[in-house]
Amino acid sequence: MARNLTQLELLIELEPIAASNVDRHLSMAKDWHPHDYVPWDRGRNFAFMGGTDWEPEQSTLSELAKAAMVTNLLTEDNLPSYHREISENFSKDGAWGTWVGRWTAEENRHGIVLRDYLVVTRGVDPVALEQARMIHMTNGYSAMAVVDDKAPGFDIHASTGAGLLFSVAYVTFQELATRVSHRNTGRVCDDPIADRMLARIAADENLHMIFYRNLCAAALDLAPDQTVEAINTIVQNFQMPGAGMPGWRRNGVLMAKHGIYDLRQHLEEVLMPVLRKWEIFERNDFGPRGERDREDLAAFLERLGADVLRFEEQRDRSLARAAAREHQSA
Repeated sequence: MARNLTQLELLIELEPIAASNVDRHLSMAKDWHPHDYVPWDRGRNFAFMGGTDWEPEQSTLSELAKAAMVTNLLTEDNLPSYHREISENFSKDGAWGTWVGRWTAEENRHGIVLRDYLVVTRGVDPVALEQARMIHMTNGYSAMAVVDDKAPGFDIHASTGAGLLFSVAYVTFQELATRVSHRNTGRVCDDPIADRMLARIAADENLHMIFYRNLCAAALDLAPDQTVEAINTIVQNFQMPGAGMPGWRRNGVLMAKHGIYDLRQHLEEVLMPVLRKWEIFERNDFGPRGERDREDLAAFLERLGADVLRFEEQRDRSLARAAAREHQSA
């Protein structure tokens, strides 16, 4: 029976992979500046500075676009929580420390540019936005806590090295999910500036995903049973990092209903491409423990596929009813 590698052993063994992927990332990442993506000529003072405070009619965004933009921004705002979790599970030294710093700096640009855009264009109520930010950041977010709460059979604190494996697997899926959400949000804003801005953010998220995906692939080769256990647990208990923010349920339903981020996208554009890249269902290096996790994961994905069909049937009926009501009232 293969032993679990400790956190330190994993960090030492995987550091060359981290180093090569830091170099890869730096060679591919494009410098960009948040101020270049904000239409500053549309800005004006609020009442505190002698201007006019926000009113709903000032926004050119649809209710869907507002919900998606606020959700995406508040998700980015919780960067201190994500930084803390990753830095605790990586290392402050060597390639690990370089990556944590670089990733944090790049992610911080996303919140800067989204907020500047929304405030300058008066896309959403800035007072409500700030109140929601305060609540969400005060609450914080911990993907580890989600697993502790939802998967009692998998004890992260007792599982040697699980913190690192959980982190790299979770952020692989999370970065890709965020990319999908940002890209689709840009398309519903009906504003080429917002679309270009969100496409730029999505490109960052994709590069971040590749870094984590490559690390997790190396971990699978190094400790296959240990890593697939973490992957299985994450897939079955995955939550977006914005979960719990003010308005999360309402905004999430609206975004799913209109195809910004729904179950099919989660399955077909996030989970399956990554699992295929890792060759989870083709590998022959799992022991009995890993095989159990792979079988459990396969069964979950089959159930999720059925859930996708049920969700889409319910969504289609709901949209049809809404369209009929609108037609009758016209």
